[in-house]
Amino acid sequence: MVYAGFMFTVKRLSQLAGVTPRTLRYYDKIGLLKPSWVGANGYRHYGEESLVRLQQILLYRELDIPLEKIKQILKRSDFDALDALESHKKELRKRIAHLERLIETVDHTILHLKGEKAMSQKQMFEAFSDKQQAEYEKEAMRIYDPATVKASAKKWKNYSAAAKRQIQDEGNAVYRDLLLAMPKGASSPEVQACLERWRRHMEYFWTPADDQLPGLVDIYNDDPRFKANFDKIDPNLAPFMREAVREYLKRRKKSE
Repeated sequence: MVYAGFMFTVKRLSQLAGVTPRTLRYYDKIGLLKPSWVGANGYRHYGEESLVRLQQILLYRELDIPLEKIKQILKRSDFDALDALESHKKELRKRIAHLERLIETVDHTILHLKGEKAMSQKQMFEAFSDKQQAEYEKEAMRIYDPATVKASAKKWKNYSAAAKRQIQDEGNAVYRDLLLAMPKGASSPEVQACLERWRRHMEYFWTPADDQLPGLVDIYNDDPRFKANFDKIDPNLAPFMREAVREYLKRRKKSE
């Protein structure tokens, strides 16, 4: 649909784009999306160029890019909307492929729990692939230190294919054993031993400081992408890890 020649108020644009008027006003405030013109009554009006820019903003947000980073991208002199859309399409197709794999794993788990189809432990933990594990850790590190992310990516690329499979198997074993130990409680020796293995396993990617561990399990619980992976194994797994990590850190502090 072409909107050339049309002007949209904040209310109309918010309805069209599925965002709140407050969001549009905030985007204006931070210089991310300025209205095409402002009337004498103070009302903001948006033209076709604003609609295209808003679409770009929302697409970048779908890819979890921070607003400040989006602002930097859009203000670049070499920014090309068509090239950006092609890039968005590629990234969204990758996400679709990942979601399809998750759906397939969920379907297998459902059939397994219904007793209609046997499911191997490997299939149950397919979502925690070597690539996905690397993405988890890199996402956590991005929050703290971009340089660490680059070092981690380089470290991961240097592993052989056999080493990567071994790392994946070790990671899956940690989560599998943690699930088995969950009924014994977060403070149990069995769970705490799993937490120590979990922390040591991350050293394949990076070496986290103790004060970074709560942020990591917060990602497992609060980021929809990561939470979906944990939920399909057991909806209680991510919340349990948050509780277990608190206990783990208390014990490490006492042992210092």
